[in-house]
Order: sequence, then structure tokens, then C-alpha cells
Amino acid sequence: MTTATESMNWGTELWDQYDNLSIHTLKGIDFLERYGHFVKDRATIEYEYAAKLRRLVKTYQPKKKDEEDYQFTSCRAFKILMNEINDLAGQHEVVAENLQANVIKELNALVKDIREERKKQLQEGHRLTQSLQTQLENLQRSKKAYDKAYRDNEKALENFQKADADLHLSRAEVEKQRANLSYKTQVCDTAKNEYAMQLQRTNELQRQHFRSGLPEVFRQLQELDEKRIKNIKNFIRSSVDIERNVFPIINKCLDGILKAADIINEKEDTILVIEKYKSGFLPPDDIPFEDLSKGGSDSGSANNINNIQISGKLKEGGYTVKGTITGKAMKKRAGIFHIFGSRGEDLSDLPPNQRRKRLTQKVEELKGKVAQETAAKDGLMKMKGVYEANPALGDPMTIEGQLNECSHRLDKLQGELKRFQGYLEEAVKGIQSGQNNSLTNSPRLVNGSRHHRNSGGSAAEEESLSRSASDSSVTNPTINHNKQSAPGTPQLNHGCSNSPESGLGTSHTSLPGVDSDPDQYDGHPADPETEYYEADLLAPMGICKALYPFEATSEGSIPMAQDEELHLIEEDQGDGWTRVRRMHGEFEEGFVPTSYIETTLFNK
Repeated sequence: MTTATESMNWGTELWDQYDNLSIHTLKGIDFLERYGHFVKDRATIEYEYAAKLRRLVKTYQPKKKDEEDYQFTSCRAFKILMNEINDLAGQHEVVAENLQANVIKELNALVKDIREERKKQLQEGHRLTQSLQTQLENLQRSKKAYDKAYRDNEKALENFQKADADLHLSRAEVEKQRANLSYKTQVCDTAKNEYAMQLQRTNELQRQHFRSGLPEVFRQLQELDEKRIKNIKNFIRSSVDIERNVFPIINKCLDGILKAADIINEKEDTILVIEKYKSGFLPPDDIPFEDLSKGGSDSGSANNINNIQISGKLKEGGYTVKGTITGKAMKKRAGIFHIFGSRGEDLSDLPPNQRRKRLTQKVEELKGKVAQETAAKDGLMKMKGVYEANPALGDPMTIEGQLNECSHRLDKLQGELKRFQGYLEEAVKGIQSGQNNSLTNSPRLVNGSRHHRNSGGSAAEEESLSRSASDSSVTNPTINHNKQSAPGTPQLNHGCSNSPESGLGTSHTSLPGVDSDPDQYDGHPADPETEYYEADLLAPMGICKALYPFEATSEGSIPMAQDEELHLIEEDQGDGWTRVRRMHGEFEEGFVPTSYIETTLFNK
């Protein structure tokens, strides 16, 4: 059956179906073009899908403010998942690009070639058919001429016979009919010969047309159609191979997503929450019973109980009992961080454990930078030595400038590293001392009242409260110097506090010899061994003159008039602000823009 099928061809089986074959081949080419449009649209969908996947990944990429949350295993797994999805998008782009290059491009070229070849073969078939049709018309004309000559010859013969039998006609008339018969006979023979010749030529041409000429055209059309069909099969296979080739990478992406899911550990995440938010403070001790009938209780007892009762809850002004700032208050006063943020580099506003953790990270970061700069400096030194040994390779002086810059950066980094190592050592000692002091029962002066360890507060809590109390007294020194201010009147923070809002870090001071608020005194003399004192005021470094007037718009800054002279307390630390103190009038200290003043330092 297969052999018989293969032996069949269009030339012999469809010799009389020229028009139908022409229509069929045209429909085949149209189908091939339609398949090409299908592949093109599919490639477009692959491109669009890849673009949407990449846009999806970009939309859900962690923002800079949320990067801290990505230390949790679930967040890290989600980040890995997004990276794998991004790789999946790349594989869909590969599929689209290969379909475009290996299928669509070749398919369009094939359509063009088949269309041109079909047109050529149809033109050849039309030429052969037209040639045969012309020969048939010639044969038809010669046959008609032969029919007419034959009838004329028959009529001439009949006329001659009648004239020859008629005795009344003259011999001249008879001879005339004989001559006409002879002429018509000659014309009939010529037409007969012409007809026979045209018939022979027509038969030969028709035989050639239907046995070799037109079958060859049909064979060519059949080959074109088979080529078209075969290439459709190849294009489908190529499309499958293109997509199958990316399966290994897609599977790797899916495996990566599964591995990302496997790293999620709920226990590890909950431990990280502890590490992230653990303050290092100790819980308060039990509240002691105070028998009022025995007398001798100080006025601060009620305050101490109140402080313990609201431990961990918010107090008025956005502070907790530990003296730290709440998130709500931090948002309200975030502007001061933007201006003086660089002055809180010791992170003293953070809880002890969080401060130690952040400082440790900063120290490790600086160590890496120092190692990097040291390696760069060593490389420059080696290059300089090579240039000095062989001047043909280069001028050693060209390295000198880079070496100086590198040394300057290295010295700066080493100084910064030493400074942060000191902060870290201070933080560690603070945590250790807080833990050791929690076992003692020595009295402390907290918020102006004597407070004992067994009254319910932890060592770290008491230390924070004491610091907060001293900061509050220094933040607004006019309260101690001048009691005329109405209670509750908002006062400017003059930069003398180490609270997070001031941005002064550890450069705060308190007024010497100024007692705590009398309203908070508990009736007992202060013990100098157990009471906290602040350092003296910083001595002026020089004098500065205001070049322009300045209105204080942020907490921690002070206004100044043009040409006003002030004491220079602290130079600009690189943030564009200088700490000054008013020379005349009411005591006031804070920050002014460095570009607004002209400074003159005292001779040392």
C-alpha cells in the first residue's frame, strides 16, 4: 500500500486539475503564513510574560527601609524566590528570542521562496496550456478550411458533370467548368494536407503537454507542497526543542525556590526577634510594703511606685520609665535627627543590648574598610618601588599623590575605628556593670528623690532614669537659673542634653552647683557617693560673629542677630552646624549654621 501510494503523483493522477492544484497550493502557503503569525504571537506573549514577571519582581523588591527585616529566614526565602522568578523570566525571554531567530525568521524566508517558486511553475503551466490552446485553434481553422475546400470541390464536380452532359452548352463553357473543377480539387488537396499537418502537430503537442510538460509542472508544485508540509513539522519540532532546552534551567529555578522554602525556620526567626528587640534591661524587683504608721517614709515613694506600675508603658511626652524615647515621639521629632544625626554616632539613645549589637556591626564594617585601604596602600607602595627601581616603567611622583590620599583615608578610617571601638568597649562595660549592680542594694538619687535597689527598679532602669533626670535639668537650664518661666511653657532644647533629640551625643554638660528641682526633694541630704553629677560647662574655644541673621526653626538651634558675637563651644563636625553660647543676656546654648558665622579661635 505504501509503495503504491508513493508511486502516485500529481502529474499522472491530477493531469486535468490545473486550476484546483493552483488553488490548493495557494491555500497551503496561506496556512504556512498563518502558522508563522501564530509563532510570532506566541513569542510576543513570551516576551510580555517575561516583562510582567520582571515587573512583578521589581514591585516586590525590598525597600531600603525594609532591608533590616530581611534577616528573617522567611523574608530571605522570599527574596531568593524573587531572584528565581527573575531567572524564570529570563528563560521565557530566551524562548521568545529563539522562536524569533530559529523559527519565525526561517518560516518567513520559506514562505517567500515557496510563493516565488509556485508563481514560476504556474507561469510555466500557463505557457504550456496557452501553447496547446493555440495549436488547437490552428487545427480548428485548418479543419474548417479543409471542410470548405472539400464542399467547393464537390460543387465544382457537380457543375462540371452537368455541363458535360448538357449538349446545348458550348465546349468553351464545358472547358470553363473543367478548369474550375481542377482548381477546386487542387485547393481541397492543399487544405487537406494542411489539416493533416496541423492535426499531427496538435497531437504531438498535446501528447507532450499531458505526458511531460504539465506533469513536470505538477511535480514541481507537489514538491513545493511537500516541502511546505515538512517544514511545518520541523518548525513545530524546533519550537518544542527550544522550550525543552530551557527546562533544565527552569527546573533549577524551581529547585532554588524549594531550597529557599527549606531555609525558613520559625524558631530561628523568633530568636532573631529577641536579638533585634532585646534591650538588656532587667525586670523590676518586687514592690516593698511601706507601713505609713511607722513614719519616716520619703515623699518619693509614691513616685517610685508610680514609675514601677507604668514600667514598659508610655508616659506623657512620649517617654518610658526607662527614659528612652518612644517610636511616636521619635516620628514627631525626626527633624532634629536630619540636622544633627551625625552627632549621635555613639548610639547612646539605643537600649544597651541593641547599642552593643549596632556598634559591633559598625566596628566590623570599619575593619573591612581599613583592610581594603591597607591593601590598596601596599599595592601603591609596591608600584612606587617598581617605578623607583626602573624609571622607564613610570614616574614615581605620579603615585605620590594617590599614596597621600590613600594614607589620609586610612588614617581617617583608623581614627573612626578606634573611636567606635571605644564606644563598643563603653557599651560592653555598661552592660556588665548594669548586671553586677543589679545584685547590690545601694541607694540612688532618681528624679530628685532617693531610690533604693529593693524598691522595685533594676540597675539599668535606675541608671537610665538618673540620666534622663540629669538630661532634663540641663536641656533647659533657664528653669534652674530663672524660675519666672510659667510651668508647662515649652522651652528650646539648647543642645546640652545627650538625649536622642539633641543630637549632641556625649558632648552635653550640666550647670555646676545647680541643685535638683526642690519639688522633687525627698527630705534627706544627698549622699555625694551615691548621687550623680554632670561635668562642668565646656570652656569656649573662641568667638564667632554672625554674618547674617538666623531664625531658629528646629529644636536644638538658637537664633542670632546680624553682627552678634557669641562664644564658640564646639566646631563644625562636618554636618554644617556649629555649637555656640550666647555671651550676653539670658543663658542660651545651641547650634547655628556654620556658613552664617565668622569664627576666631583663642590662642592655645
